[in-house]
Amino acid sequence: MTEPSLREPTMTELSLREPAPRRTLVVKDCGDSAVVAKAVGLDSESAWRLVHDLADALDAVQLPGVHGLVPTYDALLVEFDCAGVDHETVRRVLWREAARLGAEHRRSTPRRFLVPVVYGGEHGPDLPEVAAQLGLSESEVVALHSGTDLTVRCLGAPAGAPMMDGPPFPVPVPRMASPRTRVAPGSVAVAGRQAVICPMPSPGGWPLLGRTPVRVLDLRDDPLTPYRPGDSFRFVPIEPERWDAYAGVPLADCVELPGAACADASRAADSDVAPWADSDAAPTCRPDTPSAASHG
Repeated sequence: MTEPSLREPTMTELSLREPAPRRTLVVKDCGDSAVVAKAVGLDSESAWRLVHDLADALDAVQLPGVHGLVPTYDALLVEFDCAGVDHETVRRVLWREAARLGAEHRRSTPRRFLVPVVYGGEHGPDLPEVAAQLGLSESEVVALHSGTDLTVRCLGAPAGAPMMDGPPFPVPVPRMASPRTRVAPGSVAVAGRQAVICPMPSPGGWPLLGRTPVRVLDLRDDPLTPYRPGDSFRFVPIEPERWDAYAGVPLADCVELPGAACADASRAADSDVAPWADSDAAPTCRPDTPSAASHG
C-alpha cells in the first residue's frame, strides 16, 4: 500500500475505503506539541471506532516523544514533546497506521461490569428533579437507567471517569444551574445523553441519581482504571441496607465472568423482573474477598 502524502501544511485528508463504511479522517496540527485527528462524514459509531482503533495502533507503535493519546467520541489528540519529535514525524506515523487499519483490525474483547447502586435519598438527591423533568416516576427513571448496558465511550475528567452512553430517557437531561463544589466518589450521574460514575471527590454539575459503594479508583492500581472504552456498565439497584456489603469492593471485582459470583447479577439484570425491586438480585461482586478487606 502506498503511504499517503504528508506534504500538506496543517491539514490533510485521507479516505480509507472499506466494504462499509467509507472512512474519512482529517488531521491537523494543534499547537506546538500536539496533532489532532478527527473522523468526519461517518455515523457516530463508525467515527468512535475509527479514532479508538487508531489510538490502539499508535499506542502499539510506542513512538519516542509521544506521551499522550486521548481518543474521544470522534477525535484523537496525540500529545508529544516537541523537543524530541516534530509534527511531521507524528503525522507520518499517524497516516501510516491509519492506512493499515482495515476489516482485520480487532479491538480487545469488551467486558461487562455489574455495578450495585443505591438510588435516590442522600446518595441520589437529584432523582426526584430528574424524574419531574422527564415526566416519569422515580421508579421509571431507575428502571431505564439500570435496564440496559451502557457503553464506555472515552475516559474523562476527573481521573479517567468512564464517559458512557446515556440511558434511553425520552429527552436529554439538563445540567444543574448551580454545580456542586464536591461530588462524592462513586456518584452515578447523567447529563444530556451521557452517563458517568465519578471516581474521586470533585466539583460537578451533572444531576446525581445514586451512588455505588464499590471502590471505583485506587491510585495504586496499574492500570489506573479497570475499564477501557468499549467496555459496558450495567447498574443493578440495591437497597440502602446493603451498602456495607459492597463498601470498598474494587470495581475490578464486578466484571462479569462465566461462573463467577457476578453471574447471578447478570441473570437478574437481564430478567424481566426489575432487579431494583429485589435486593437479593443485586450483584455480589465478591464482597468477602481479601482484596475488598485490604483496600476498604
